Amino acid sequence: MSNRAFTRRTLLGVFGAGAAGAALAACSTGSTTGSPSGSDGSGTSDAGTYPVTIKHALGTTTITKAPTRIATVAETDQDLLASLGIVPVLVPATSWGGNSRKSTDWFDAAIKKLGKDYPAQYNNADKLPVDEIAKATPDLILATNSGLTADDYAKLSKIAPTVAYPGDPWGTTWQDSLELVGKAVGKTGEAAALKDRTQKQIDDAKAKYPQISGKTATWLYLDPTSNATFSVYLPLDNRPRMLNEFGFSTPAFVETLQKANDGKFYADISAEKANTAQADVAVFYVTAPGDVDKLKSDKLLGQIPSLKSGTYVAAADNTISLTMGVPTTLSIPVAIEKFVPDLAKAAEKVS
Repeated sequence: MSNRAFTRRTLLGVFGAGAAGAALAACSTGSTTGSPSGSDGSGTSDAGTYPVTIKHALGTTTITKAPTRIATVAETDQDLLASLGIVPVLVPATSWGGNSRKSTDWFDAAIKKLGKDYPAQYNNADKLPVDEIAKATPDLILATNSGLTADDYAKLSKIAPTVAYPGDPWGTTWQDSLELVGKAVGKTGEAAALKDRTQKQIDDAKAKYPQISGKTATWLYLDPTSNATFSVYLPLDNRPRMLNEFGFSTPAFVETLQKANDGKFYADISAEKANTAQADVAVFYVTAPGDVDKLKSDKLLGQIPSLKSGTYVAAADNTISLTMGVPTTLSIPVAIEKFVPDLAKAAEKVS
């Protein structure tokens, strides 16, 4: 992944190990000697399931006994652990879209409900801090939806059994991450039940907002200060995936871009071809007041069909946007409450 791609990926709300694999000592926001993790946050798990072997894109990992000190590389995994009643000892900070703790409100609420100490954090916005992870002495490292490189994986595996993503970097669905995490921590049955409950919430939202069904939607990256190109998130990314899960279809132009950019999570388009981004609804981020007006008045970007028709969602709340960028069993209910209604309003405007 290029530096430009990694910067954009991090900026727009998906975190994990980047392209660089060198060790970096970063500042922690808490002690790395926190409470042990386990199925109830106390170090217990279903010992009868071990040893367990998990195959993933970077190799095969065997976990010989129930882990009690888990570190995460992908933010997805810390949410899933908390959903299963497990408090990790070390997690990445949420640098984009996070709260004052550099976390998320939904993760904080889950930890508070468990009544356990808050895990230590580290910054991995530029490089994976292997040395800092090692200092936390984990006995399991989870990176099921990350950009972990082979070099990163080799270094982390010397610290503790490490579970990477099953397919493409950054391309793991919340369902697959949940299954991997559940297997790694000896909670396969609980993970399956949690998946069913979360899926029902999604299905109920689809039923509540039928105006979304049959409409196409695209998630864009638009910069009103640099209008030479714009970017389209492809189906490998969880943002458009979640649009699909809530009932939208993938536009034909995105399917064409996906074929030409296999294994990538976004594609750049010349602003001169903005009118080719044909979708009923467009979703994009805005970072300053007046951004939407600037985009609409731009002679090139203003030609994006859904921008012209007013059938768009300009996501100004980074925290809520994060619920779609990092979908988990904790964040999806927040997205249903605070983000999906806006999607439905945009869909309702489609003639």
